[in-house]
This record gives sequence, C-alpha cells and structure tokens, in this order.
Amino acid sequence: MKIKAVVATQKGGAEVLKLTEVELAWPQGPRDVLVELRAAALNPADIFFRELGGYVAGPLPFVPGHDGMGVVTAVGPEVTLVKPGDRVCFCNGGIGGTYGTYAEAAVVPEWQLARVPDAVDDVTAAALPLVAITCWESLYERAAVEPGEFVLVHGGAGGTGHVAVQLAALRGARVAATVSSARKADIVSGLGAELPINYREVDFAEAALHWSGGLHVAFDNAGAEVMQKTYRAMAPYGRVVTLMGVAPDDADLNAYNLNLTLHNVMMLTPMWKGLAAGLQHQAEIVAQALALVAEGRLRLRLSESFPLADAGKAQTFLESGDAIGKVTLTMGD
Repeated sequence: MKIKAVVATQKGGAEVLKLTEVELAWPQGPRDVLVELRAAALNPADIFFRELGGYVAGPLPFVPGHDGMGVVTAVGPEVTLVKPGDRVCFCNGGIGGTYGTYAEAAVVPEWQLARVPDAVDDVTAAALPLVAITCWESLYERAAVEPGEFVLVHGGAGGTGHVAVQLAALRGARVAATVSSARKADIVSGLGAELPINYREVDFAEAALHWSGGLHVAFDNAGAEVMQKTYRAMAPYGRVVTLMGVAPDDADLNAYNLNLTLHNVMMLTPMWKGLAAGLQHQAEIVAQALALVAEGRLRLRLSESFPLADAGKAQTFLESGDAIGKVTLTMGD
C-alpha cells in the first residue's frame, strides 16, 4: 500500500528530510497490526540517526521516528490483543529497516502496542512511549528508587527529564533537578522536585550534596562531563543511571571510593537486537504509564506541534534547545 512518509534521503542536516510516497508492505506477519497514525513524537535519537544513519544497515532513504499513536485499521489472522478501531500507541522503528513513525501509517507487532485510555489525548499518547520506557527502566528497574531516597535528575524540564522527575516523586523519593532558568525551576517544582538547581548560577554538585548529604540516585542525560561532576555528590553505594554512556571516574576517584553502581540505559536495545520479550515488557511499561496519565498522576508537557510535512522544521526546533517538553508531529488535515 502507498502512504506518505518523511524520509531521510541521505545523512546530514534537517534539509535531508523530505515528504514523499513510499510503499508500506501490508499484510505482513500473522500477529502484525496496521495502524493509521494520528501523531508522532520527536526524540534526540532522531537527530542522531538523521546525521549518522540507522543502527540497522540498509539503503537510504529510511523513515525516522520511534513514537507513534494511531487507530488500528487492520490486523493479522492471529492477532488477539487489539482490534480495528482501537486507539493505540507504541515505540517501534526509526533505526533503519522497519519504517519509523514520521508517516501516515505503520505496521507494528501486536505485543508492542498499548491501548490508549479515553482520558488520554492523541498527542499526549504519542509523546509518551520512549520517555516513559527510558525513565521507568532507569529509575524503577535499574536504580530501584525507594521511598525517601534523594534523587537528582539532570535536565529536569526537558522531554525526558520532566518525566523522570515525576516518576521519582511518585515512588516517594525526594527529588532535585538541574535547570537552566527560573522559568524551568518553576516547572520542575510544579512536577514534584523539592530542589530546583540552576546550574548556570551555582555548582550543582555542591548544592545537591549540601541538600542531601549524599545522593542515593542520579539520572544523567547530559553527558560525561556532567556525570563526572555528579560522582562527588553521591552517597556511598549510590546508583547512577546514564543515557549517554558511562563516563570515566573523576580525578578524586569518587565513583570507585564511594562504591557507586553505574548503569547504562539504552532503551532501543530490544528493538535493535530483535528481543521480543524485551519489546513486550516495554509495551507493558507504556500501558502502566498511560494509566498514570489517565489518572492525572503523570503529566506530559507538550511543546510545539508541527504537521508531518514540516518534520524538518520540527527537528530544527528540537535541536535549538528551546523546547520545554515534547515536540510532536500530527498527521492529517
């Protein structure tokens, strides 16, 4: 079947993204589902794959985007978990190979879909999967945050950070979050952060250590330099989770001497490696996060939304750093 999709015609800047017609194979496997997309979300990984190419080797062009929300329009003969007309969301594709979500439709295995509650709107559902999976795996499964623990979230007002702040607070942790402005400090306070730290005005590690006496958990999505500075704010036997790759120890060997546990978190691994059980588990995480949204306990901050044809402009906006919350695409008129 023919659909419209945004494709990366080659590696490079946002100008390589073009809206065109592509062939979407349907029907496919017996447990595959055809979803007519209504919305998709952007993630920093989209920029990475646009510039450097997909994890899955294959010819260009490819369709980027991992997060999608839409309506089931057809199902394979062995599908039992969803039916035509169901509103669903998912994280799938966009790493090369399988088409991503910058498109009018997607084919997704049924075990990767989560039904969207009536109380959750289309764009919010599209914005949720990747960040929910990332933060849930990081804080609940790898760091195993406990009530009363001191937790630091870097970039607390960002697309990922603002979800991490809320999930840590929902677990009963005491949360600090780094921010770059007074406006963002107000935002993270409203999401449950006890201590906003403007890293442009103060030494965040010193502030976090003074506040906590030593952090039990730190969530890093800023990179090696920030992670190294974070080591000295940790309590003995603390846990650091990073989305950016584990940084070497600092000059004072705090990571070693404090006996810190360091976790890499890369939520695309099950997709990249074809780990069906891991993908099913991630869909279960999304379903639990959707329930929290429907109950009003988890809020997704939505930044600008762009029509599908303006995906290049949307990525440029994401790269600018001006977004507070999630940047999204919408399909249709």
